[in-house]
Amino acid sequence: MPNLNLKKTMDIFLRAKHWQLFLVTFGLPILFEIIMMANIFSNLANNHNPLVIVNYFKFFPFLMLLFAGTLFGWQWAVATGFQKMIPASIKMKVKKFKIFFFIPTIYLILIFILMAVVFSATFLKDNPPGPAFVIVFMLIFPIHLFAMFCIFYSLYFLAKTLKTAELQREVTFSDFAGEFFLAWFFPIGVWILQPRINKMIEQFTEESSGLS
Repeated sequence: MPNLNLKKTMDIFLRAKHWQLFLVTFGLPILFEIIMMANIFSNLANNHNPLVIVNYFKFFPFLMLLFAGTLFGWQWAVATGFQKMIPASIKMKVKKFKIFFFIPTIYLILIFILMAVVFSATFLKDNPPGPAFVIVFMLIFPIHLFAMFCIFYSLYFLAKTLKTAELQREVTFSDFAGEFFLAWFFPIGVWILQPRINKMIEQFTEESSGLS
C-alpha cells in the first residue's frame, strides 16, 4: 500500500502541467506574501507598533514548506520515476542520489525547527539569543554548504536521468547541460521541461499498454 501511494504521488508530479507546478511553488506563495504585506502595513497604520510584523513571521515556514515540498517532490518523481525508461544496460547511481537528496531535506527540517525555537525564545519570551545560538549557527554554515552541494548533485542526476531516458544511451554533461540549468532555474525551466516530461510519460504509458 505505501508503494502504491508513493507511485500515485509521483504520477501527480510527472503528469502535472507546467503552470500547475509554477502556481503551487511560486504563484500561491507570492500571492500570500502580497496579502500578508498588505495586512502588515494596514496594522502598522492603525497600531503604529512595528512588533506586529513579528506575528506574521510564523507563516513563513508554511510558505517554505509549500515551495520546498513541491520542488523536492518534483525532483524525486523525475529522478526516480524515469528510471523505468532507461535501458537496463545503463547503470544509474540511484542510491547515491537518494542519499544526497535526503540530506538537504533533513537539513531544511532541522532549520525550520531551529527557527521556531529561536523565534519562540527571542520574540515570544523577550529573551535575546545567547552564545549557544551563535555557536549553533556557526556550526550550521559548513552543513549548509554541503547541503547546497547535495542539491546541485540532485539537479545533475535529474537532468542526466531525463536526457538518458530521452536519448536511450549513455550521456555526458554536454548532452544534458541545458536540462541541468533549466532544472536549476525552476521558475523558468519548468515551462520547458514539464511539457517534455508529460509527453515522455504519455508515450511510455501508451507503449507499455500496447505491449501488455
